[in-house]
Amino acid sequence: MLTKINDLFAENIQIQIEASKSLANNLCLATQNVVNCLLSGHKIIVCGLGRSYANAQCLVANLINRYELERPSFPSVLLSLEGAIGSAIMADNPNETLLQRQFNAVAQQGDILIVLSSLGNESPILNVVQQAFTKEISVIALTGNNSDHLRGLLTENDLEISVPSHRESRILEGHLFLINALCELIDHSLFTQSS
Repeated sequence: MLTKINDLFAENIQIQIEASKSLANNLCLATQNVVNCLLSGHKIIVCGLGRSYANAQCLVANLINRYELERPSFPSVLLSLEGAIGSAIMADNPNETLLQRQFNAVAQQGDILIVLSSLGNESPILNVVQQAFTKEISVIALTGNNSDHLRGLLTENDLEISVPSHRESRILEGHLFLINALCELIDHSLFTQSS
């Protein structure tokens, strides 16, 4: 059991080392894009499915409430299938379009769509990304090495931050780190802190 535990730590650490080398520039660009979006009075729209939905919730909670710094709320929307709204949407729409109605209701040009996809082939996510393209909304996609379907939809105005792993569990862990780093960098960019 201890060997397995050590192997899990070693795998996670190795992925983080690889990510620190390959993802730093895109994380910097993502931060700048989000900051510019917020400063121009637009909002951040976030979505994920399955276990990626939990990370999407975390990101929106950090943006609306706070991360580590007490500051004003940032305008953010989580595309959700929970409660009565989700039940009504699921009852009346095909699965692949589950997120489109909410997205179309809230998305405006100048907003940013952040999608979290550990698998890269979830049709509701792919359809929202296509919808963002038609609305001229840029996309920041948090993915993994197995995200060819999603990667193929991104344009030159979009940004992919791909955790260097094929394992969903390691990708989800990497996404949570990226979410926390993004929130810390946004706060750092927008607010002067004395340390």
